[in-house]
Amino acid sequence: MGRVAVVTGGTRGIGAAISVALKHAGYHVVANYARDDKTAADFSSRSGVAARRWDVSSFADCASEVGSISGEFGPVDIVVNNAGITRDATMRKMTRDGWDQVLNTNLGGCFNMSKAVWESMLGRNFGRIVNIGSINGQAGQYGQVNYAAAKSGIHGFTKALAQEGAGKGITVNAIAPGYIDTEMVSAVPGHVLDKIVARIPVGRLGKAEEIARGVVFLVADEAGFITGSTLSINGGQHMY
Repeated sequence: MGRVAVVTGGTRGIGAAISVALKHAGYHVVANYARDDKTAADFSSRSGVAARRWDVSSFADCASEVGSISGEFGPVDIVVNNAGITRDATMRKMTRDGWDQVLNTNLGGCFNMSKAVWESMLGRNFGRIVNIGSINGQAGQYGQVNYAAAKSGIHGFTKALAQEGAGKGITVNAIAPGYIDTEMVSAVPGHVLDKIVARIPVGRLGKAEEIARGVVFLVADEAGFITGSTLSINGGQHMY
């Protein structure tokens, strides 16, 4: 059996593309999801990727599920922290709950999952963690102080944790996607989406599969000299 990979938020959008790409690359993949049982079941049936439900914002749930996955499939070698939510609002309208939900899921989930696998990775002198940030964590975005703060935090988290794992065969990297043609982006009103695309030098939205290719590259055994890096995949919209 190949290396075991866990992808959070791995049954929809960018996460689903990552799960499928890793499976095709020979990894044994478990895709996490939070709520939609039907979508997860349909994805698992189509792709052959195992889907498991838990809340990444729960420290206890992450520890428990990683233990269960390790017992069933073997130790987790790869974690892709992709799970994320939005609760967009301007500062005047944003509630504390809207702040906490985004920070606890997007950034807290990154900590919870990394913590759950860290000791095992240290013991085996191997690990790959890829954290999915965002162009909006690099450049900011109106009405997204919670989301931008969480994603910016992911970029800092990546650089700090990479230093702890570097001497132990563990790499920690991030990918910062730009605007990708997913269900979430397709819900944006057409006239707004046209303005977004007009600011992307390559002249189109990105594809989820293009993010997935970046993940497959970073988690490879041969990518051991790449750590603490953020790979921007945004069509040239923000050159950071």
